[in-house]
Amino acid sequence: MRRLMKFLHTIGAIGLMGAMACLVVLLGFLPKPSSLPEYALMSAAIGAIATWVFFPSLALTLIAGLLAIALNRAYHSAGWAWAKLATGIIIFEWGFTAVLGPLQEEAEASARVLSGEADPGTLVLSVTAERTSLWVLLAVAAANVVLGIWRPRLTSLPD
Repeated sequence: MRRLMKFLHTIGAIGLMGAMACLVVLLGFLPKPSSLPEYALMSAAIGAIATWVFFPSLALTLIAGLLAIALNRAYHSAGWAWAKLATGIIIFEWGFTAVLGPLQEEAEASARVLSGEADPGTLVLSVTAERTSLWVLLAVAAANVVLGIWRPRLTSLPD
């Protein structure tokens, strides 16, 4: 069971970091809202990646990591495991509020504008905050990978 949790955690982390890298690239190529059909298409693709790759990978990584800690008694007192848990929860929360939500909302808004149901003024003119958030989340996720491989003796918590 421990190996399965480690495998699922690793697969989730690969998907999560891959989705974040993909989103950073796509946000860099996002056209201006003035070319509405292209903007709506790219926003829909970005929203789909956030919904169907980023979010499930994020959930799998966090759940498998929590179960791995629960199943392996050695992790209960390992400082590096608790550091990974803390940063994992930060990634989970920030991923929802700064990445998933805004990207899904923009995809929906651009679809409404394209169909004539909404005003083009409702579209976000800049995705700088989302790109910056993704870069920060990628850095934290990379630090989590380093913690998981290196397993430094941060502090030893009592049992």
